[in-house]
Amino acid sequence: MAEAERIIGTPDTPDADRDGQDRDEQDRAGLDGTGARGAEAEPAAGAPRGKRRVAVLFAVAVVAYALDLISKMIVVAKLEHHEPIEIVGDWLRFEAIRNAGAAFGFGEAFTVIFTLIAAAVIVVIIRLARKLYSLPWAIALGLLLGGALGNLTDRIFRSPGVFQGAVVDFIAPKHFAVFNLADSAIVCGGILIVLLSFRGLDPDGTVHKG
Repeated sequence: MAEAERIIGTPDTPDADRDGQDRDEQDRAGLDGTGARGAEAEPAAGAPRGKRRVAVLFAVAVVAYALDLISKMIVVAKLEHHEPIEIVGDWLRFEAIRNAGAAFGFGEAFTVIFTLIAAAVIVVIIRLARKLYSLPWAIALGLLLGGALGNLTDRIFRSPGVFQGAVVDFIAPKHFAVFNLADSAIVCGGILIVLLSFRGLDPDGTVHKG
């Protein structure tokens, strides 16, 4: 009787062996027989990667914003109402000015409009971050976000009033408009985005051919 139970309890048929092998192969492939687990594995793997890219975006933005804010505080405290400081002869100097227009002094009559545009850019970047899987795009958008926040802070908190504040500019190359670190971050971020677009790299990490 014991021998019969042992034989019945451990079937040794070709079908049983084949089923066992199929189950082993499914386990190794991460499938449940219908492919459901495989479909779930892809987003699970993509989520941490997306979070890292978002972290890079905001880290770059914080650094760009902090450098711009600190530089403007130093300029207002030490350079405003003083003679310009020559850095490379008359080719590059630091000169504190208040700019009510856009980057590089353009459009001083549209301060409120530029303020709203900067706020809209910030909102768009934050919304785009939800589907960001590209490291170069994270850096580019971080530069744009940090620069936009830097100049928007001036628009809100500096005179003559809220949403009409003049931006502090101080980098003055010869024969060129005076700008600040926020302007530089915005320009660098914009150039990087153009290059990425020419290469066909999208923010979600996919590459397409033009």
